[in-house]
Amino acid sequence: MILIPPLPSNKDEAWRWSDMAALQAAAQSPPRPLARDPEDLFLDIEGPRLLFVDGELDAERSRVGPVRQSPGEHRSGHPLAAAAAGRGSGWVAALGHGHEGLCIQIVHAGSGGESHLPAFLRLDEDIPASLVETFVGSGWANRSLRLELGRGARLMRSVRILQDEGFVSIRDEAEVGEGASLVSTFLAAGDGGTRIDGEIRLAGEGAYGEAGGALLARGRQRHDANFVVRHDRPSGTSRQLWRSVADGQSTCSVAARVEVARDAQKTDGEQSLKGLLLSRSATINAKPELEIFADDVKCAHGATVGELNRDALFYMASRGVPEVEAKALLTRAFVADALGRIGDEVVREAVERDVERWFGGRA
Repeated sequence: MILIPPLPSNKDEAWRWSDMAALQAAAQSPPRPLARDPEDLFLDIEGPRLLFVDGELDAERSRVGPVRQSPGEHRSGHPLAAAAAGRGSGWVAALGHGHEGLCIQIVHAGSGGESHLPAFLRLDEDIPASLVETFVGSGWANRSLRLELGRGARLMRSVRILQDEGFVSIRDEAEVGEGASLVSTFLAAGDGGTRIDGEIRLAGEGAYGEAGGALLARGRQRHDANFVVRHDRPSGTSRQLWRSVADGQSTCSVAARVEVARDAQKTDGEQSLKGLLLSRSATINAKPELEIFADDVKCAHGATVGELNRDALFYMASRGVPEVEAKALLTRAFVADALGRIGDEVVREAVERDVERWFGGRA
């Protein structure tokens, strides 16, 4: 199968850690039945519920509310977004007065092969909202999302990647207006590969942008996150907080970049990339970057990779805690700060259960 437009290879610096072979294999995988009913993945939260199966909306099992279908007209130079543009039954939503506090839930279910889905979400001035997306099944799921946040708007986005096999690629392109806030939290806790790719542009004064989450890998699995935050205006704040856990012969990779334009004085940017190796044969890559052209800024970055604290394990063993349980407790604590950024308690508890299932399924 030839993928059009062509996707990058690992010779491209920005894609050197991505598992393109796994993506190609997932795109050509044969159909197979879903292991679970995707409707069970919707959380007990009022609001629109959209179920997409292989990139097509299942209207009978969806409540679309103010969301409408659209093939997606946004054009992007990014290869993942370009692949999704104009394909599949994409969705569009513009939330204004009367939609304050709305939560849009989307479940993406794949049965093999490739599927593409473009999306666009706009929040008008001072509108708070949340978006929860869940991925299950198999195949290559390619999703592109364009976000526009008006002045004072606030969006809390949570993504649960739980596919049993295959590959999930996500491309976010966000523009955050004056005093607006975007917080995106990702959990990769399935058994497939991932590429989480995004660009947040803080286009208004005093804008806030945050991206991060937890990547949990085992076996020969590979997760790859690549995020850029661009500060264009003064007094912007950004946070990138990623936690990677790798077991077996798996690999987790995070490249986080902050760019500060000349006019973006009084910028406050911070990156925290931490990795935990549960096996000596696993690999964690962390690449924080800062590119600063303003002179009145406060920016910091840090990257660490290590193993579980042996003293803590010894202490817990002396208190009668079995080794397997002790390792699980310490690892949960390691990823807790990244996932604790989720503001909605129902969503946060669901993500915590996803983490528990991952630990329960570790080889």
